[in-house]
Amino acid sequence: MNLKYSYWYFQSAIPPRICDDILAYGNEQKKERAITGDGDNSSPTKEKLEFMDKKRKSDVAWFSDSWIYKEIQPYVYQANKNAGWNFQWDWSEPFQFTEYKKGQFYDWHTDSSEGPYSNPDEPHRYGKIRKLSVITTLTDPDEFEGGELEFDFKNNDPQFAESQPSICDEIKARGSVVVFPSFMWHRVKPVTKGLRHSLVCWNLGQPYV
Repeated sequence: MNLKYSYWYFQSAIPPRICDDILAYGNEQKKERAITGDGDNSSPTKEKLEFMDKKRKSDVAWFSDSWIYKEIQPYVYQANKNAGWNFQWDWSEPFQFTEYKKGQFYDWHTDSSEGPYSNPDEPHRYGKIRKLSVITTLTDPDEFEGGELEFDFKNNDPQFAESQPSICDEIKARGSVVVFPSFMWHRVKPVTKGLRHSLVCWNLGQPYV
């Protein structure tokens, strides 16, 4: 899929007071070790945990509070329009509150899966795919080092197969929001000092036709 814009950002969009509220609320929740796999953190096997040590290290909490959706969802709608993607979507998954300590990271991955959600007991997700990912920076950049969000655009064109990843500097400022198609390759580099907190959400729609 050829895109004019690979991501769309809003710098310092979420007010500090709201960032404080989300950060405090997230830290009140019980955190668990993050794993890969469409938000399913249930009963990972020993083999999967060993794989995860090489792929991803962070701690996460999950919540679905309406007041947070009201803050974040308007930027998803606006980015979808401004970037010209115009993807159909109609449901947001629970928020992932993510904490990266020193040495923690998330290696190259996409947020999309091989096919639509297949559990008919989850009507809001059944038959849908992740289309738009959104990340909000909650921590002031002076409080941590490393932890950069990077995109890799080489899947767009074979001539860029050896291209260098692109750091998303635009969301360093606290309260910044970035929205991107969930099939984009991206990673979070290791934090080298302090703590990095972010808020992630995936927005679902019908498969592309």
